Amino acid sequence: MFTMNMFPKWGGIDMTQDYERLLEAALPRYLKNDIDALVEGRKTDSTLLDCLYCEVQGSINSAFYDNEITKEQYTHLRQKYLWLED
Repeated sequence: MFTMNMFPKWGGIDMTQDYERLLEAALPRYLKNDIDALVEGRKTDSTLLDCLYCEVQGSINSAFYDNEITKEQYTHLRQKYLWLED
């Protein structure tokens, strides 16, 4: 299994950013939509942030337990968008 720490800058290219993009490249549409809504809600200081947060949390869990994302994607998404450690 690969981790982000395994990809330092190499030849002027930040491999960590490429790896993060790879982890988020093929997410289920419903999960991507919920993440986008949460990111937008944070930018606009939405009064619905608690709802958006819970929606993303539920979508991440659903995608993982339906085998639509890997454990590595699950952990990455929870850390990046929900600030949760596993």
